[in-house]
Amino acid sequence: MIRIAIADDHPIVFGGLQQLIATTTDMQVVGHAANRLEVLRLLSDTPLDVLVLDLSIPGAQGLSLLQELMEQEEAPSVVILSMHNEGQIIKRAMKLGASAYVTKGSDPMFVLTAIRRVARGGKYIDPTLMESVASSFSQERHELLSAREEQVLRLIVSGTPIGHIAERLNLSPKTISTHKTRIMQKLDIGNNADLVKYALKHGLS
Repeated sequence: MIRIAIADDHPIVFGGLQQLIATTTDMQVVGHAANRLEVLRLLSDTPLDVLVLDLSIPGAQGLSLLQELMEQEEAPSVVILSMHNEGQIIKRAMKLGASAYVTKGSDPMFVLTAIRRVARGGKYIDPTLMESVASSFSQERHELLSAREEQVLRLIVSGTPIGHIAERLNLSPKTISTHKTRIMQKLDIGNNADLVKYALKHGLS
């Protein structure tokens, strides 16, 4: 069962999502937050797999809350549900660590698809957005890495052991391993040797 929390301050949106998820057999809503502080409190108190996040939630200040969440030791998988469809915003959200981006005006089924995809460790972008963001994503794959992921990548390539990276960044070895997994997924790389080659080729050492 995929455990989901919804961070949105609009009762109609929350109610609609809750009803949509209730029609499935593999998901359940385990929490709701209507502002930044409630999101942080929810994540500290409630085990969950996916957070559906509205970028305009009170106190979030755009992408700042997403960045704050991604810097936590046990960061959740985040599906952005937003009314913004600008390519640069989508690219920035994905770079900061969001796993999926869906607009509020799109087919509700896209939301369910996004949740299932990220729960399996994948990525998803609303198909209706692909044309508008194509030019934004036509750059190198490593541009999708978050600042933390790029930092971890550079340390890995330098030969620093996972345990030492964890100590240096004040994180757990498990979290560093999770970052490494996400890095390899984003770069579409399957082994350490190719990871090092990619980093050296693109000046990420």
